Amino acid sequence: MGGTSVAPLQHPDGLKKQSSRDVSIDVVRSLSLVVVVVLHALMVGVSLGPDGPVLENALDNQSWFASVTWFAQVMPLFFMAGGFSSISQWRVLSARGETAADYVRSRLLRLMVPAVVLVGLVGFGLLLLTLAGVPAEIVSTAGYRISQPLWFLAVYLGCSALVPFMAHAHKKARVGAIVGLLLPIVVVDALRILTDQTAVGYANLVFVWLFVQQLGFWLADGSLERLAPVARGWAAGLTLALLLALTVAGWYSGDMYVNLNPPTGALALLAVVQVMVFSLCQPSIRRWAENPGVISSIRAVGSRAMTIYLWHMPVLVALAGLLLILPLRLPVPGSGEWWFTRSYWLAAVLCALIPVVQVLGLFERAGSEPRLCPSSNRRAAFSTVLGVVGVIVLLIEGVTPVTAAISVALFCCALIGHTNLPRLRPAR
Repeated sequence: MGGTSVAPLQHPDGLKKQSSRDVSIDVVRSLSLVVVVVLHALMVGVSLGPDGPVLENALDNQSWFASVTWFAQVMPLFFMAGGFSSISQWRVLSARGETAADYVRSRLLRLMVPAVVLVGLVGFGLLLLTLAGVPAEIVSTAGYRISQPLWFLAVYLGCSALVPFMAHAHKKARVGAIVGLLLPIVVVDALRILTDQTAVGYANLVFVWLFVQQLGFWLADGSLERLAPVARGWAAGLTLALLLALTVAGWYSGDMYVNLNPPTGALALLAVVQVMVFSLCQPSIRRWAENPGVISSIRAVGSRAMTIYLWHMPVLVALAGLLLILPLRLPVPGSGEWWFTRSYWLAAVLCALIPVVQVLGLFERAGSEPRLCPSSNRRAAFSTVLGVVGVIVLLIEGVTPVTAAISVALFCCALIGHTNLPRLRPAR
């Protein structure tokens, strides 16, 4: 992951910026990833009904869960941290004379190489299950569950590809850029509510996450740090009050996970609250991370972040299937007995995920250390579109042997001509 210095340095736009490696950013990104994995693990509900196996979201219809999501919805923090790291990396590359195409290729490779491995292996595994006579419904459910978290891959890839353009907009007009993203969020939400057409809201996959990424830019260039702590505290408090008022009025759901699909302005407001609170906590987080054990754990997670995100759901699905095979008594999801066994379940998830990530993390490292080949902006843009379309194919139908083959083909086409990947080496 590199060093953890936070000393200011001079960037090409003439403003003082924080170092591209701020340990507080590594901490929040790693902890956010852990929260995602734990929540997804707790959502796995496996039981045997009168008609056979039942796979369900154990947190559905839990009245208390909506309140928890105000703290557990960490995707805005994840995108904010991504924005911080992305603009810092782009400025370093730009200062070395590299182009926007160079930057986009580096992000494409980091994301697509482990994605090819995931989709290829999962598709092949589902094919084997089908040939082995596993009921089609179970295979379909497994493929659908595995595909659900992949929306992040498409959106993150698209947002990353736009970093050079959005960084230029941020340099020219910081306030204008952020307002220019906030206004379409409001318009899309208004149209979605007035027309009662959920599909309209998916336009905010672009605007909401670009807005959150842009907040990371503000954090990276010290704009927020230059605000007095009391001003940041008031900004967080007033934004939270506005979010509460809009949820009480019925404009937004009080469940921040419902606001994720499609993304709504509630996530943009939550992101403002989170980034203000985070900026106030940064000095404390940095001091906490000085502990050698803490920083070692953060580096272990951060160096394999994409592998953990991509593979935690296949591991959860595989373990759920194993529960149905083993002669174990399965408590009713959500019952007291079920909650009592969650510590054992989370331990099993950890034990299964660690070796998977240790082995398959080699591909993430390979994607992060490519030997780049010359390419144009047009080629980089076209490859990004291929990558996004490859993910959309999986989101529409779920992962199946057929959709996996199509997506792998699209991903490989996106990667062709960009790099000669180095030999895989174990991560340090």
